[in-house]
Amino acid sequence: MTGSATHPLPSPEKPGEATELTLTPAGEPPSLRADAARNRTRLLEAASQLMAGCGAAQLTMDAVATAAGVGKGTVFRRFGDRTGLLVALLDHREQQLQAAFLSGPAPLGPDAPPLERLHAFGPALVRHERDHHELILSSRTDPLRTYAVPANRLRVTHVTMLLRQAGVAGDAELLAHTLLGSIDSVLVHHLTVERGIALERLDAAWHDLVTRLVARPPSPA
Repeated sequence: MTGSATHPLPSPEKPGEATELTLTPAGEPPSLRADAARNRTRLLEAASQLMAGCGAAQLTMDAVATAAGVGKGTVFRRFGDRTGLLVALLDHREQQLQAAFLSGPAPLGPDAPPLERLHAFGPALVRHERDHHELILSSRTDPLRTYAVPANRLRVTHVTMLLRQAGVAGDAELLAHTLLGSIDSVLVHHLTVERGIALERLDAAWHDLVTRLVARPPSPA
């Protein structure tokens, strides 16, 4: 892992308790031997160069092995399968986003009020999904895996925390899933590429959803 940041926050499962929100790689265990880390970096650099030329859809384990000068078995042992490789390629980019909302400057980072951070989070995530949509879409061969990866769990936990801190009524965790679903990478790709909708319109929709949630009265007991 290239960096880490931790912040205590309420757990989605148990609102009264605290847990550690940690910047976590999407696919690789957090600690590797120095030689293993170097090999992984070399493989990912080879994969990134290949993807820049042929696109994520055409990236193969054989091609990565050849470009990196290793056997195909080495690539499979490091990443498991092609989906694992694509997830690992997303890792560095995901860590940059995580660092921004865990420890970066306001309004996305922790020095801003929770509602301000929540408003800033949507547009930041939309641009992340837009910039890496080909890689993200190519890595989604298993729909269930999308929700299980640490990066997604971290996003849900972060948004849940901000909703609670902002005093939003209702089930904060399920509301977090609903908010994040509105800017899912597949939807962002469809709206911006297929429909030609401007990012500013997606930003406005996110701000509208957040404002409506904050203004919503609590449910009767």
